[in-house]
Amino acid sequence: MPIAPIVGKLRKRLITDLSIGLGLGFAGGYLFWYTVHLPSMKKRDDFYLKYEANKA
Repeated sequence: MPIAPIVGKLRKRLITDLSIGLGLGFAGGYLFWYTVHLPSMKKRDDFYLKYEANKA
């Protein structure tokens, strides 16, 4: 009795891996942007506003 071939497994796995990879990538980017990047930009901008106010 022969074993039936596995058909379409690679394509399903590829779509799953790409979906998970892109999802985690976007989630990581979003997390970095709102928890690291924007707070550091706000800190920098506040510093320069204070610096300009003291200089004037």
